Amino acid sequence: MTQVRLVDQHWAYISAITDEATKETLAFQMSCHPDRELITATLDELLTKLPAHAKPIIHSDQGWHYQLLYYVQKLKDHQFVQSMSRQGNCLDNAPIESLFHIYKTKLLHGYPPCHSLQELKTLSQDYLHFYNYHRISLKTKGMSPVEYRTHTLSA
Repeated sequence: MTQVRLVDQHWAYISAITDEATKETLAFQMSCHPDRELITATLDELLTKLPAHAKPIIHSDQGWHYQLLYYVQKLKDHQFVQSMSRQGNCLDNAPIESLFHIYKTKLLHGYPPCHSLQELKTLSQDYLHFYNYHRISLKTKGMSPVEYRTHTLSA
């Protein structure tokens, strides 16, 4: 989870999940509060994008959101494997931190702060479409995350 300050000095909280193999952003939700609804909406979005037989490993830090019973139970209900970085070992969490860094530096740096959560959502949706479908990376062999996923699954 990360946060972005809006013009009115309120915070927008962002919860996201990426595929570590393809770098594709699979779920990206925002709220004015870092609460259960935000985390649940993120998992619900992820569920709409995964094949029924998928059993992903969900990496996270040790944030309180990811230790609460409702979250742990939802992961178990869908046969997800929960992986939490040990204190002082952030390597499991590095891919999502990288996404947040790219998101903030490429999208928000130099752009006037958003006036509302809805404005930030609209701006973010456009950027995430670009990120998943058009942004190339050496880590994905010069392909976008979606192209890399398609290429890898067809190989």
